[in-house]
This record gives sequence, structure tokens and C-alpha cells, in this order.
Amino acid sequence: MVKYKTRAIIFSPLLFLIFLPGCKKEIVPKTFYPRSAHEAYQHSLEQANLHQTALGIDWTLTGEEALNKPVVIELPFEEAFFWDPKGANAAGYRFFVKRGLRVEVEITVDSSNSLLLFADLFRETGDTAIRRTHVATADEEMRRLEFEPRRDSYYALRLQPELLRGGQFRVVIREVPSIGFPVKGKASRAISSFFGDPRDGGSRDHHGVDIFAARHTPVLAPSNASVSRVGEGEVGGRYVWLYDSKRSMHLYFAHLETREVERGDQVRAGQQIGTVGNTGNARYTPPHLHFGIYRNGPIDPFHFIAETDTVPDITFGDTLRLIRSEHKLNDHENH
Repeated sequence: MVKYKTRAIIFSPLLFLIFLPGCKKEIVPKTFYPRSAHEAYQHSLEQANLHQTALGIDWTLTGEEALNKPVVIELPFEEAFFWDPKGANAAGYRFFVKRGLRVEVEITVDSSNSLLLFADLFRETGDTAIRRTHVATADEEMRRLEFEPRRDSYYALRLQPELLRGGQFRVVIREVPSIGFPVKGKASRAISSFFGDPRDGGSRDHHGVDIFAARHTPVLAPSNASVSRVGEGEVGGRYVWLYDSKRSMHLYFAHLETREVERGDQVRAGQQIGTVGNTGNARYTPPHLHFGIYRNGPIDPFHFIAETDTVPDITFGDTLRLIRSEHKLNDHENH
């Protein structure tokens, strides 16, 4: 996953020194450290005494409404729309993401003027009263944002340009598996046994997925990782454990015919680590890879590796409720 950094913008008011009799400390206004570019811009409006103007109020209210009343969408999603530079504009989208997927957001802008576009992602928590935690901000130059949820969650994405800027906009939001498929040339249709299926007459659950393929089919590292353990046992046969430090999770590969790595090796995504077999307690079944993921216990690996629909139907802005300020400039003449 590509890492994006938010440019730090520090607003430091002039330091006013108050001289009092005796040796007393100076009173210095506290330096403001914004948590996002959007918050920094809002603070700059306050510093310029623009936040109480009609247009400044519109901008603040429109941004709040976009976040508090987002349009509910399903992924993949694509929308094209126009924003009039004369008004205060914003859009909000709410969507659900399963653990194991990576969400990619791409925004394109066609405007006659350069502009700042704030794209902020929030994670939602709470059942009755929704709380939103700022998670990430899109890269200001590339206008891209990627993230992988730690758990199944709802998210809200807010888009808002600076004041007096508009143009043609397009937003694409898609979800893809966060790691690669572990058997070369195969996809999710090769999975014939799933997480949670009963084993040993229902005495235990299946803690992984079984991917069937011909014997000696290459088994691949799904992500950059280190080899934490290799061995052979009665249940898993020849096995390999990888540790993905980026995601803090352990990857388990069992019933291998051959192993191509040793403990301590560093592997790259797509590198062969073994071949498909039916060693261990799979000796009476066709060759397959048992693949599991563990992070504080076993978790379902399906969404981490299964392909998704990445081609959305395009929606045009007039068919969705884009959040625009309903406050006319003259509504705030008395503010």
C-alpha cells in the first residue's frame, strides 16, 4: 500500500510580549497544529477573518453537511460532476469495507484554475451515535488515497475544494484484495473449502481456505514477508510460515510437496516459496494448498486474496445528492 503524507502546515501568530513588573513569563498565543490540510485551510479562513463572512460560513456548513449526511454507495463506484466556482461545494460518500480488502480512491480535476482539493477519509464507530475518526488524507498532487481496514467498518469520504474554485470532477472508488493470490495461475474459483467449514465430524472448524491445483504448481508469497518457520508435521505436512510485518499477520502454507525457502529468508510478493502437494493429513485428497492467516487468532483469508469487481458503472452528478450549500450569500448579510 502506498503511503501518503500530509504536508504539515503550522500557523504561528505574531508573538505578543506583555511586560509586567517583576520577572514574569511572557504570554504567547498557542501555536496551532492542524490535523489535516482541510483543518489548516479552515484555520486560515479564521486567521484572515473570513470565517464569519457569508461565503466562509457557507464553506464550513457545506463541509459539515457532506460529512454528516453522506450519500450511501456500494463499491466499485464512479461519479462525474461539475462544481460551480461561485459557490461553496462539497460531496460526501459512505461505504462499507470488509477486512482484507484494499480501497483505492482516485480523483481527477479539470479546472481552468489551479485549486486545492481536500479529500479526507473517516472511519465510523458506534451504533446509535456515530463517531468519525479521521484516518487519511489524499495526496495533494496525485489526488490518490489507499487504505486497508483493520476490521469490517463503515467509512466516509469527504471531498471539498477551496473557496471560489470549481470545474469538472471525477471520483473513482474501488476495492481490491490487499495481498496476492498464493497459487500461481489460479483464482478464487479454485477454492473448494472455506474458513469455518466443519472438520473431524464437526469437532473443529477449518482455519483457512483450500486451493486446489495440480501437484507441483508453484506456491507464491502473497506479500513481502520474512520466513518465520518451516517444518513437517502429521497434520499440515510440509509447511511454511511467513510473517507480514506491514500488516502484523502470520501466513500459513500447508500440505506442500516441496519447500523453496528456509527460516530467516526474506521474500518478495510473487516469489515462489514451494509447490502444491497433499502431504500430512491431506494424503488421501487431491493436491491442494491450505492457506491460513493469523493475527491474534485465525481470520478468514478469503477477502485478502479473492478478486473483486473493479469496473464501476459511471454515475453523473445530477443523479446523486451532491452536498452543496443551500445558503445564499444574502442569507448571511447579518452575520
